[in-house]
Amino acid sequence: MGPAPPGSRSLEQRVAGLLGYAVAHAAPVGGGSICDAYRVSGGLGGEQDGGPFETVFAKSLEAAPADFFAAEAAGLARLRATGAVQVPEVYAVERDVLVLEWMEPGAPDRSAAERFGRQLAALHESPAPSWGTPGEPCYLGPLPLTSPPEPVTEPGAWPRFHAEHRLLPLLRAAVDSAHIGPRDARDVERLCERLDDEAVAGPPQPPVVIHGDLWSGNVHWAADGRAVLIDPAAQGGHPETDLAMLQLFGCPELPRILAAYEEVRPLPGRQSRVPLHQLQHLLVHAVLFGGGYGAQSGAAARGALA
Repeated sequence: MGPAPPGSRSLEQRVAGLLGYAVAHAAPVGGGSICDAYRVSGGLGGEQDGGPFETVFAKSLEAAPADFFAAEAAGLARLRATGAVQVPEVYAVERDVLVLEWMEPGAPDRSAAERFGRQLAALHESPAPSWGTPGEPCYLGPLPLTSPPEPVTEPGAWPRFHAEHRLLPLLRAAVDSAHIGPRDARDVERLCERLDDEAVAGPPQPPVVIHGDLWSGNVHWAADGRAVLIDPAAQGGHPETDLAMLQLFGCPELPRILAAYEEVRPLPGRQSRVPLHQLQHLLVHAVLFGGGYGAQSGAAARGALA
């Protein structure tokens, strides 16, 4: 392995200390837009001694909030506890560093995609104790998400929860950063006012465990044929949010994933509600990146009301 990247020596030392390694070597890997990510190899002896080495994945964010990586570790544990999906093991977590199992990357094929679709359907059959994560932190990218102060479990409460704790806070942030125009902002507000209409929101749905940020980059296709979920905003949520996010930026083998999912868990009328369930993530992108995402948010709101 070549020399460590600039600035990563402290990371190497910290991972070595956290995992009890004598030495560790880090190399940057791509894929993250918020955190710095590294493939770290380390072990009890030096390479010249032929000592045992293992590889882990480490991500760091110097200015991370105190509970940022703890929330991600808790989200992975929340997904793992369902027994429905694959997630990496958490080896160590500190304020600005998270160390995970290294999953050798591979490529999806038909059987892997269909297996993942069925696993995702099983995940969405896992009841959650509340909408959101009351009393526990949750982040969507770098943005903190709020939850009701006390657990709320009623199926009919999702529209109010989604408007008050997801759409409207993100809309306010987008407005404050001038990343969404007045007309588009008004249409998002208009949608929030109409969410109690089943023609808009769909039938009542109890809270289930969802990944919460299931874009294609957070589905890691491992070399052993598994689809491994990473970087969750795991919470009690609406299952259609995960599916709509998979569709937002595309995903390898997506038609097979969705077909396998709906064989297990049919969702009549879901396609008409995709704009509603993509809106949260479009607003996140408007807050973080600006550009055309504000206009796309308004278009999604109007599509949800059509």
